[in-house]
Amino acid sequence: MPDPINTIPIQQFIQQVKAAELAQQREIKIDIKNAKLLALCLAELSAKLLEDYDAILSKVQSTQSEEIVIKLDGGGFSNT
Repeated sequence: MPDPINTIPIQQFIQQVKAAELAQQREIKIDIKNAKLLALCLAELSAKLLEDYDAILSKVQSTQSEEIVIKLDGGGFSNT
């Protein structure tokens, strides 16, 4: 099992945005160290989601070996 992703930079960013919103600030500032940590966290999260998506897709494709046949015969209506 891979190491868990450190999501603290995302949580800190969300808290910073919430605090700025409550204070009715028009902007927030983030130093380069925290910006790099946030970018790394988001990249790791994206990679993990892609990995999980690929795993799920391969499982779904391996279980879908059943063939579905649809026949169109034109149907018909009867007046009774």
